[in-house]
Amino acid sequence: MEFDPIQSTDKTVTVSSAVVKRLPRYYRYLRELITQGRMRISSGELSALMNVTASQIRQDLNCFGGFGQQGYGYNVNYLFAKISEILGVGAGFHAVIIGAGDLGRALVHLSMFEKRGVDIVGMFDTGEGQVGETVAGVSVMALDTLEIFFEENPVDIAVITCPKEQVRPIADRLVAAGVKGIWNYMGVELKYAGSDVAIENVHLGDSLMILNYKIASREGLLHDDDASDAASDAASSESKVGKETEE
Repeated sequence: MEFDPIQSTDKTVTVSSAVVKRLPRYYRYLRELITQGRMRISSGELSALMNVTASQIRQDLNCFGGFGQQGYGYNVNYLFAKISEILGVGAGFHAVIIGAGDLGRALVHLSMFEKRGVDIVGMFDTGEGQVGETVAGVSVMALDTLEIFFEENPVDIAVITCPKEQVRPIADRLVAAGVKGIWNYMGVELKYAGSDVAIENVHLGDSLMILNYKIASREGLLHDDDASDAASDAASSESKVGKETEE
């Protein structure tokens, strides 16, 4: 049985950020279905698993051409392979981690990178206690050798876990060195206008505060005026333009 290949190969087609953010969820759920031995799944069944409407699922996948067949649904292995292709899994990306402190060391030990096709090829730090060490098979090198390393090795992604005050200067160096993407964990909003460098700013504190809100709301800890003030503050915050930092 044949399935539709990717139709939308035109790079001018813009896919919304909301769709892109859902793609890793498809990847995770489909991977789990494969481990369960599932061969096919309907949009309705996938909807129930992911808590996303079947219509939304079809719309999301149609952004890339659509992969199902009416009356059959989706071939799980085929769809997983296509989602993996869209997300760059297997593209052979190489990454470095900037900062060999607790967070950097924790990340390099994760199998997350390998499972998603990203090879960590080096770590960088300024601390004398870290430089020269090997963490999970990855060498920690002096930060002042960063540009030389980029000249001699292919690097696509830089993961920033260094102290906040160093984030912007280091990011500038990474961009100048030709990095293709920056995964910034330090809560400093990075943006390079007119640059082809992809930026993903991770705000762990935001996620924690959303969890706090859900608990407080469920436990009845928010008064009506508090909720109104919170909504007003959120709207005001979203309207601000400029660089922000968060703890």
